[in-house]
Formats: sequence, structure tokens, C-alpha cells
Amino acid sequence: MVTKSRLHIPHPSARPGDKPEFGYVEISDAGAVKRPEINSRVKDMERLAHEMVRVLDDQHAALGPWHPHLEPHDLHVPLRYLLLTRIFDEHMQRMQRQGKISFYMQSLGEEAVSVAAALALQPSDMLFPSYRNQGLQLARGRNPVDLMCQCLSNSKDMCKGRQMPIMYHWARGNIFSVSGNLATQFPQAVGWAMASAIKGEDAIAAAWLGEGSTAEADFHHALTFATVYQAPVILNVVNNQWAISTFQGFAGGERRSFAARGPGYGIASIRVDGNDYLAVFAVTRWAAERARKGHGPTLIELVTYRAGAHSTSDDPSRYRPRDEWQAWPLGDPIERLKQHLIVLGDWTEGRHDKLVAEVTRLVDDSWQEALTYGSMTEGPFLNKYELFEDVFKDIPAHLIAQREEQLGLDED
Repeated sequence: MVTKSRLHIPHPSARPGDKPEFGYVEISDAGAVKRPEINSRVKDMERLAHEMVRVLDDQHAALGPWHPHLEPHDLHVPLRYLLLTRIFDEHMQRMQRQGKISFYMQSLGEEAVSVAAALALQPSDMLFPSYRNQGLQLARGRNPVDLMCQCLSNSKDMCKGRQMPIMYHWARGNIFSVSGNLATQFPQAVGWAMASAIKGEDAIAAAWLGEGSTAEADFHHALTFATVYQAPVILNVVNNQWAISTFQGFAGGERRSFAARGPGYGIASIRVDGNDYLAVFAVTRWAAERARKGHGPTLIELVTYRAGAHSTSDDPSRYRPRDEWQAWPLGDPIERLKQHLIVLGDWTEGRHDKLVAEVTRLVDDSWQEALTYGSMTEGPFLNKYELFEDVFKDIPAHLIAQREEQLGLDED
């Protein structure tokens, strides 16, 4: 009898109408994963690529060697940034549905991925975000008005109307431009980190991409350069279970964790509960210290869940159960941090409600201010003559002539 080979097609654990099923997610007990020294050899800590670093248990207590031992009052700031990110997202999602902006992408359920990392790193560290890392901007102190103006493409748009919404950048805040081409930020971050090391500087780089983007060649190029030159960089894979509409198995997540790709390159790799603020903070701080002291790069897999649509152009109810987020075993990052503070006796539901109201007012006021700089239909509009700028170092003569011709026509 001849046995024929068969092609394997990955299938998600549940489709629309099915009961959500997350039995495939391997979860370690809170506090159970050991914390190695920052100078540990990669081969001595490969287990970290398969286990899951968790600090908060199901009763919202902080446990184990990764517990960062932050003071309760030091957790008020991240809780505020987590809420600001979510409420900002909710507002911008509504504005898109009302036709006020053309496109948007939420980070619903993934807020801790960005906020914890931003607060664990130093302001001088260079960040290379993906398109779902608006929490990095807000946690570094970016005025929400600036982000709103970019989505409105108005007269204060940082990208001068040349980028689609949510493609932010912030040179003063050391946040690189978001790229619409998947995974380009990974080799860029490695290159920046290499340059920092060559110059003898203390700053490191950090980059983020989704698990689907690990199938891109740039992901592998970045890991190769990072390990060969021991670049001071943190490479974050945000495994939120879904790419645009394809299950994480299509990127290889069925066989092994995404963090498990790192040791093959000789890179320290850690898998972490991406909805546990304390765990993400602790792992990022560990990786940053390792990079800063010359012990090389770290690959971090942040296990989380994309609770909303991929973008405002997506309808997730067509490919997964509507209630799947409610069944996600790692919970809601905001609720978990809130409950941890309540367990510590440092927070109440009443204080939380007041904070939600305060942040909501801030977002509403920011939107009204952003509209004073124009919208897609009402001025003030961008200066159309800026179209000729920021393209060439020295504007070619034929473009100068074209600009002058247009100026003359407009004056007539």
C-alpha cells in the first residue's frame, strides 16, 4: 500500500457559531517561572521560550521572582495610561464610524503590551512601533491632540497628509515612524541599536510586530543581524492570536511558540503573559538591562488577544466567535491591574470610576481642540505647497518651476 503525503492546513480552534476554545494556549502558573541573571547564556534559559512568565494570579496577587515590587502609588500612572489608550481608541473608532476620519486600528485588549514597555524603558531608548502601539505614544507623554490631528489629516498633521491614519511618528519622543509595510521596523531597530553601540551610547532600541509578521523575511534578517553583532535591542512579537483574518497557526504558531524561534539564532527569548502589566514591565526591564550591559538582544513573545477588529475595514464576526474575547483565559489587562490595586487596598471602584470620567473628558476635550486645526471637510487645511517639500534634499529645478507656476495661477 502506497502512503500519499498530505498537505496540512492550519485551522483555528473555533469558528463563528462555535464555542470559544483556547486549550491550545500553554499557560504557566503565576510566579512559577524562574528569573535568570541578565548575563545567562542563551542555551541555559531556553525553557523561557516555552514557559509563560506571569506575576498576577487569578486572585490578582503578585507572585514569584519576576514580581517587580513597584509601590502601589507607582501603579496609578500606568493604570491611567491603560485607560487613556482604551478610551482614546474607543473615541477614534466612533469617529471613523461617523465618517469623521477614514480609517482606524484599535489596540483593545492589548494595552499593557505598549504601556508597560514604554514605562520600563528609558526616554532615550528608541522605539520602533507597529500600527497597534499607540500606547507607546501616550505613555511617553504624547498629547492626544497630535495623534487625532494625524488621523484627521488637518493643518497640524505631523505627516502633512502624506500617510494613512495611525501612521504616527515623534522624533522628540524617540518614536520612529509607523510603517505600513509589515516587519520593516525590525531590521531598522537592529540597525539603530548597532549604531548606538558603535557610538558607545547607552540607549537601546525596541521594536514590535504581530505574530503574522514573523513570516516576513525582515523578521529573520533582523534576528540574524541582532545575534551576529549582539545588538542592544529588544524584539517584541505581539501574539494576539489573529493576523488580519488568519489564525496564528498560519504563521507557524501550531508547532512551537514564537519565542522558540529565538534560541535557534542564539538570542535570549522569553514568552510572557501580555495581559499582565507587571509581567510585561518586569520582562522588558530585564531585557533592557541585558542589552544595556552588553549581553545582547532579547526576543519577547507577548501572548495576548486582539479583542476588536483588525481595523475599521475588518469584520471579525466572519471568522471567529463573537464572544471569543470574553473566554480569553488571560483576561483584560486593565481589569487585572485595577483588581490588583484593590487587593492591595490602594484602589476602589469609586476611584476607578472617577479616573474613567477624567480620562474621558480629556479625550473629548482633545477631540474638540483637534477639530480647530481642521478636518477632512472643513478648514484650516494643509498648505498644498508643502507637497514639494521633504522629498528631495535639494528640490529639483523642474519642481521649483512647477511650484512657482501653481503659485502664479493661484494668485490670478
